[in-house]
Amino acid sequence: MRTRRTMLDKIWDAHFVAKRLDGRDMIYIDRHVLHDLHAPHAFEKLEQTGRNVRRADLTFSMQDHTVATKPGRDETTNPDGAQFQRAMREGSLKNGIRLFDLDDPEQGISHVVAPELGLVLPGATHAVPDSHACTVGGLGALGLGCGTSELEHILATQTIALKRPKSLRITLDGALDPYVTAKDVALRILALFGTSFGRGAAIEFAGPVARALSVEARMTLCNLTIEMGSRAGFVAADEKTFEYIKGRPYAPRGAEWDAAVAQWLLAASDEGATFDTELSVDCTGLAPQITWGTDQGQTIGIDETIPLVAGDAQARVKAQQAFAYMGLEPGAPIAGVKVDRVFIGSCTNARISDLRAAADIIKGKHAAPGLTAMVVAGSTSVKRAAESEGLDRIFKDAGFFWGESGCSMCAGGNGDRGRPQERVVSTTNRNFEGRQGKGVRTHLASPEVAAATAIAGVIADPRRI
Repeated sequence: MRTRRTMLDKIWDAHFVAKRLDGRDMIYIDRHVLHDLHAPHAFEKLEQTGRNVRRADLTFSMQDHTVATKPGRDETTNPDGAQFQRAMREGSLKNGIRLFDLDDPEQGISHVVAPELGLVLPGATHAVPDSHACTVGGLGALGLGCGTSELEHILATQTIALKRPKSLRITLDGALDPYVTAKDVALRILALFGTSFGRGAAIEFAGPVARALSVEARMTLCNLTIEMGSRAGFVAADEKTFEYIKGRPYAPRGAEWDAAVAQWLLAASDEGATFDTELSVDCTGLAPQITWGTDQGQTIGIDETIPLVAGDAQARVKAQQAFAYMGLEPGAPIAGVKVDRVFIGSCTNARISDLRAAADIIKGKHAAPGLTAMVVAGSTSVKRAAESEGLDRIFKDAGFFWGESGCSMCAGGNGDRGRPQERVVSTTNRNFEGRQGKGVRTHLASPEVAAATAIAGVIADPRRI
């Protein structure tokens, strides 16, 4: 065992149960959150094999992927999702699991709700049957996405079988300029290193930029680590983290709180700890970023031109396919490209801080004629907070759709999709072909860029609005 350990080492070792014959480690899961798209099948498999949920008290169910976002919704508003929601409701009730149903005041996207309620704590392991479980790394936790068979295993044993990841540290140097965000930092990392450089690793973010980010911004940064090919991502907990967690419903209290904080401070990587890989990114002068192609690595600054792609034959073919799908030409500026729709939402950028940032740009203005603009809060709690601050009125007055909480247009599992060849600027995390609807052309960006674009009707730099 290393004498100077990384954060990954410490969390992993604290949750290690046993070594399997196939070489994978059995890791204990502190808490896990299920969602309506994948949990019903796991419940069905458990019933077929005669197994029970081992720790229902550490398990929580969320209706988020298939739920409609239209005001006044119920399970029939999105008919395609009704069977998933009913199965989630029945399976949760049968197994004694706390369900955040459509009418629950804390319903929302699992990766947003779990931190809001204090379900995820620094140094903890947290599993969700969704690849963006890594989001909660912004609290200093190890968030692990799992498939349906892995979920069945977790439900039955409260453990997951994994190969220990490598450790990768990215030091973020410099400071961020106004209107430049954690989303821009993540997209810049993807542009520099690609979408697979983190394969087989867990990424720890360090340096002055990571420390300066708010906890919610850290969650945005960690949300995109899965897009870097990694297993997980995190930022070490600090006083900002403790302030964020304190007083939340499932957080420790009293003497337990003091003891917990002392433990959380010990979870940070030791000074001089050795990482398998070290990278650094200078964020000085970084511009707002936006994707131009069909993977997140095809990203440029909003003030740049679409690149002439060099490299090997495979890279050139990939770029040509992206140009054709996106309807763009190399050498043209990305700013000024006409947009049909703007979506602000998802587990990446639908927290209250994201909505405030967008509303600051939109206030007193109106979405461009002919452009569809949507805002969907990441949780009912976020929606309620936004409405108490009057943000909903700012969006509505500007011609935006103001929706009920859910995953919405991120993957379109609830019917919120674009039309073929529609160009969308989206605050989500994936821009693959067809991700937001057949033939839809998705540009990933921050809430600030999305808001500026909605007002201008073309891809726009928020620093110029």
